[in-house]
Amino acid sequence: MAGLETRELECFLVLAEELHFGRTGERLYVSQGRVSQLLRSLERRIGARLVERTNRRVALTPLGERFRDSLQPAYAQLSAVVEQARAEARGVTGVLRLGFQGPADECVVSAIRTFESRFPSCTTELTELPLNDPFSALRRGEVDAAIVLLPVEEPDLLVAATFPAEQQHIAISAQHAFADRDEVSAEDLADLHLIAPASPAPTYWQDAQTPPRTPSGRPIPRASTVTTLQEAITRTAAGQGAMLLCGPTAQHHARRDIRFVPVTGLPPSTLGLTYPRAAETSQLRAFAATLAEA
Repeated sequence: MAGLETRELECFLVLAEELHFGRTGERLYVSQGRVSQLLRSLERRIGARLVERTNRRVALTPLGERFRDSLQPAYAQLSAVVEQARAEARGVTGVLRLGFQGPADECVVSAIRTFESRFPSCTTELTELPLNDPFSALRRGEVDAAIVLLPVEEPDLLVAATFPAEQQHIAISAQHAFADRDEVSAEDLADLHLIAPASPAPTYWQDAQTPPRTPSGRPIPRASTVTTLQEAITRTAAGQGAMLLCGPTAQHHARRDIRFVPVTGLPPSTLGLTYPRAAETSQLRAFAATLAEA
């Protein structure tokens, strides 16, 4: 191990994956010449060729293949040890308690997995928040951060990251006259009775999820208020109203007695990561950065 450079090992592993000096250089932000230099240096240390290179192809030698298979888990373990030490130095340790509304979709779960792999000294705990109360758990200190539907206009809360915007869909009973449509317009909502989140959600937030009027100003009737998403889905299936949902949530709740029809003319639905401004930590900043990358 005397004098062994981790950069040489990293370069070899990337080259073993790409089998292309140009792409390897791009991934490592170095020139092709630097890739060749690092490879030659590693081969001199080992005393044998690891890679065969011709004008047409790049391939590992049999020794190179065995070296790759042995090196990959060892390098991954070494990287994890270094990353854990960095995380501890930055204070990204302990438990991060995350609240979320509705189903935690693939984007949320993927970000959590990436965060936990990047910061193995920090684990996450997930808590479902009531549909009608996106902020109280934050203020009571029951969760450290929450993934909620925007907008968030609370002076004490910071929106640290946002998810991709999603088209809104209307959830209606399969027996409804709109059920066979390919889409409905925002103006069509005046012919429905919308199920809305109940208090204590702020009025501006309720109106964003359940608009009181169409873009032209026609009133949109409200059927009832609910506290949970499952309650709203059940009432929709029973024909007791309709509800606006984003596309991923609609897909998650697909069932035979409900149709989810895209709505045109409405602002998209967006999730955001929010937490108290006065309680920002290294954990929260790291998780927000992970979400922004995702």
